[in-house]
Amino acid sequence: MNHSPTRRTALLSAGAAALAVGCGEDDGGSSEAGTSPGRELASTNDIPVGGGKVFTAEKVVVTQPEPGDFKAFSAVCTHQGCIVSEVRDGTIDCACHNSRFSVADGAVEQGPATEPLPAKRITVEGNSVRLE
Repeated sequence: MNHSPTRRTALLSAGAAALAVGCGEDDGGSSEAGTSPGRELASTNDIPVGGGKVFTAEKVVVTQPEPGDFKAFSAVCTHQGCIVSEVRDGTIDCACHNSRFSVADGAVEQGPATEPLPAKRITVEGNSVRLE
């Protein structure tokens, strides 16, 4: 008896294969302990103490308020959705309407924004800053 796979069988098989591949890549494709999650954004040396760096493509800003203390926030201004432009003098600045946010916790330092920048998850291992 010759049995051809149905469309449903083929789709289910493809879905199972995709799930298997997705599971294998969750930890960077390696099951070894100590493997870093996420994609590398920068070296810790790229993030100045008291300042930070805006990653426009990823819509994230990474700061280092104190030596060795790295934070990450959404780079989307909570006022009207512009991408923040720079980090300087202890604040994350939006050039659209001059809102300023704290590098330490994303809190509004100067409006018109009234909501803080949402935190993003990063991992710092060695000299690598990775977005989760």
